[in-house]
Amino acid sequence: MEEFFQKVADVNNVVNNFAWGWFALVLLLGTGLICTVVTKCFQVTHLRHWWGKTIGSVFNKNTHAKAGKQSGAVSQFQALCTALAATIGTGNIAGVAAAICVGGPGAVFWMWVAAFLGMMTNFSENVLGIYFRRKNKEGEWSGGAMYYLQDGLGSYKGCKQVGKVLAVIFSIFAILASFGIGNMGQVNKITINIQSAFLGNVENVTAINWAIGICLMILGGFIILGGLQRIAAFAEKVVPFMAVAYVIGALVVCLFHINLIGAMFVSIFKFAFIPRAVAGGVSGSVIKMILDGPVKNGCKRGVFSNEAGLGSSVMVHSNSNVKEPVKQGLWGIFEVFADTMVVCTMTAVVVLSSGAIDLSTGLVAEGTNDATLVATAFGRIFGKPGEWFIAIAVLLFAFTTVMGWSHYGSKAVEYLFGVKGKNIYKVIFVLMMIPGAVMTSTLAWDISDTFNGLMMIPNLIGVLSLTPLVVKITRNYVARKLKGEDVEPVLSYDPGIQAEYAAAVKQGEE
Repeated sequence: MEEFFQKVADVNNVVNNFAWGWFALVLLLGTGLICTVVTKCFQVTHLRHWWGKTIGSVFNKNTHAKAGKQSGAVSQFQALCTALAATIGTGNIAGVAAAICVGGPGAVFWMWVAAFLGMMTNFSENVLGIYFRRKNKEGEWSGGAMYYLQDGLGSYKGCKQVGKVLAVIFSIFAILASFGIGNMGQVNKITINIQSAFLGNVENVTAINWAIGICLMILGGFIILGGLQRIAAFAEKVVPFMAVAYVIGALVVCLFHINLIGAMFVSIFKFAFIPRAVAGGVSGSVIKMILDGPVKNGCKRGVFSNEAGLGSSVMVHSNSNVKEPVKQGLWGIFEVFADTMVVCTMTAVVVLSSGAIDLSTGLVAEGTNDATLVATAFGRIFGKPGEWFIAIAVLLFAFTTVMGWSHYGSKAVEYLFGVKGKNIYKVIFVLMMIPGAVMTSTLAWDISDTFNGLMMIPNLIGVLSLTPLVVKITRNYVARKLKGEDVEPVLSYDPGIQAEYAAAVKQGEE
């Protein structure tokens, strides 16, 4: 078995070097930058508007209103919570710790940069997702990168086959990614943290792993096989609670190290541009060390956490009952903000204040385990209950991520094989939780990274090629909603849906 896993690791390393090569990273940051520029830095210039229409409207009944159980739709808030369930996972805890341990404190800066630009990438994905969605045979909304690649990119002259091929490639990698980032990687971290916090040095580790995997499989199967509305109802209850509880806990840890706050942020900005423990001008490979260290690790872990650019969360945002594409795009901006700017930043501060990172050199203390580093930091303040708290947080974060990704994978299967294929996929997905519990941590994490990168590339090609449409839809929304101009709304590529929604919007139903 060890030989087999080693061969898998070797193949994965080769593919990963391509998936996360500089072409992919430039494409990721470049797409976010272009989306930011063409929308005139919407995430900043319209900050008050998107803030008010997202978290500011959380107590508005329309935000929670669904369109009926048979419509295949969920509320805007449920769509956000399900998307956050998939994004706020182990990447926010173990992923941030790993980024800092491998790339140094400067990785946090590049995580912020990727998130700032990623806000508009995610906005664009959601706008396109709502615009190109359609109803399937079960009456449920289906949307995602595969549809805007097929019908958006494919509508350009000479690009019909290109769009279709990229849509198929994206769907295949989305299914594979759902087993990596969305399943095995998450279950693996749950197992490691439960062992560390509650079980200590047990002898029969394999038996414990199997037991944890089976328990998660049974609970996950009950929720996943119940469909999107059961997943959304679960996420709506768990996600806000777990996010707020974790942030409060992290703030308490920060208060105990308030004297280090200044040094921490100096370290973040300093090592974003200077290699760790290297004096300026000493090495001719300084630039390469920066690029391969903080830049690459910050971007990779940032995408692993907030998924902006993957084209994944748009598959659940497309199930929202919203009629205005831009309205769901606003939730996409908030999603990235909440995930990275808030939750990941709190984790970064906890890690940098833990004593495991030398703030003056950026080097990691010998014997540091990034998988349990955050739990150790909490344990120093709260004792053993602090480690238990992180183990439970990882359990909830990771488990809800599994729930969200099960929907993403099922939508990709639906695109390739039709609605009948979804149930077979869901059963396989649930069963795959057990291998995630028993396989090695490094391999599970590396496989997740690889499939992330592979599904990101076709999605970003689609988003980049359709930025003129995003600009058109956004300008139309701004003209109507912010400037009060009487212009025809741009809501859907489908003439029937466009006519229906335009009439509803004009009557004030949106």
